[in-house]
Amino acid sequence: MPWKNQGGGPWGSGPKGPWGSGPQSGGPRPPDLEDLLRRGQDRLQQLLPGGYFSGMGVAIILLAALVIWGLSGFFRVQSEELGVVLRFGKHVRTVQPGLNYHLPYPIETVLLPKALRVSTINIGMNLIEDPARRGRTMRDVPEESLMLTGDENIVDVDFTVLWRIKPDGVGNYLFNIQNPEGTVKAVAESAMREVIGRSNIQPILTGARTTTEAGVQELMQKTLDSYGSGILIQQVQMQKVDPPAQVIDAFRDVQAARADLERLQNEAQTYANRVVPDARGRAAQIIQVAEGYKEQAVAEAKGQSARFLKVYDEYRKAPDVTRQRIYLETMERILGNAEKLVYDGGNSSSGQSIVPYLPLSELSPRRQAAPTQQQGGAAR
Repeated sequence: MPWKNQGGGPWGSGPKGPWGSGPQSGGPRPPDLEDLLRRGQDRLQQLLPGGYFSGMGVAIILLAALVIWGLSGFFRVQSEELGVVLRFGKHVRTVQPGLNYHLPYPIETVLLPKALRVSTINIGMNLIEDPARRGRTMRDVPEESLMLTGDENIVDVDFTVLWRIKPDGVGNYLFNIQNPEGTVKAVAESAMREVIGRSNIQPILTGARTTTEAGVQELMQKTLDSYGSGILIQQVQMQKVDPPAQVIDAFRDVQAARADLERLQNEAQTYANRVVPDARGRAAQIIQVAEGYKEQAVAEAKGQSARFLKVYDEYRKAPDVTRQRIYLETMERILGNAEKLVYDGGNSSSGQSIVPYLPLSELSPRRQAAPTQQQGGAAR
C-alpha cells in the first residue's frame, strides 16, 4: 500500500475527505440509507402479518392504491379557465373556476382552456422586440394591411380584434377548430377586405370608421358561428387608416383640394341662402302691388261702366234734361278752379259788352287783412 491506514488516506491524518470534510472521530455520523430501508421493511412486515404476498397484504396494498387513484381526480381550475371534463373522450360537462373533481384517469380527463380571458390579435402590424429601446416596437406588415376599396383605391388598414371563448361554446372551441388564433386572424383579414371592398375610400378615412368596425365584427361573428368555433368577437378597433406611403403626399393634396371645394360650396350656399329669400320677398311684394293695382283698376272700370249705364238709362228717359245736366256738370268741373271773365256777346258799340262781376276769390284775402288794419288804427 502506498500509504498507511493510520494516516487516514493521502489527504492527511484522520477520516476526512479531500476537502477536509467527513465524519470526525467521536462525532455524529450520517444515517445509513440501507439501514433506513431495512427498518422500513421490518415495520411493513409487522403491519402485514403473513408477508407481502399474503391475502391481507395484497388487500391493503390494493386499498391504498385505490385511495390514491381516487384522490387523483381532484383538480383546480384557475380564474381565467374553464374545466372541460371528458369521459372516455366525450365532453360531458363544463366546470367553473375553483376546486373540482372528476372520475380518475382513464375514465375521465379534464382540459383547461383559458375561456374567460380576452385575447388580442393585431392585423397589419406586429410587435417585435427592440434591444436598442429595451422594449417592443410596432412593425407594419404590408401584406396584411394593404386593401383595395370599392372605388379602386389602395388603403393601408391596421386593426385589432378582441375575442374570447363563449361560455357555452368551450366544447366547440376545443374540438371544432385546430388553430383558433390563426382561424380568427384569417377570418378577420377576410372580413375587413370584404367590407373595405364595398366602401369608397373617402368615408373610410373620415367618418365611417365606426360603421366599418361594426360591419367587420358582424361579418366575423357570422363566419365563426358557421364554423361552430365557439368564439365570441368582443370588438374590432381600427388603429390606422392611411393611403399607401408612396402616394400619401399626392393624396393629401387631393384631400386639401376637396376641402377647398367643400368650403367654397358652403360659402356659395350661404350666399344663396341669404340672397334668394330676399329676392323672393321682393318678387312677392311686387306681385302683391300688381295684384292690388289690378283689382283697383278693375273696380274703377266696373264703377265707371255702371255709372255710364245709369246715365245712359236716364238719358234715354229725358235726353234734353240729361244733356243739359251733363253739360253743366262738365263746365263746373272745368271752370271750377279757373279765373272767370264774363263777356256779353252783344253789340259792342253800346259799350255794354263787358259785364262786371264780383271777384269773390280776391275778396277773401282782403277780409283776412281788414281786421289787421283795424287793430293797427286802434293802436294809434
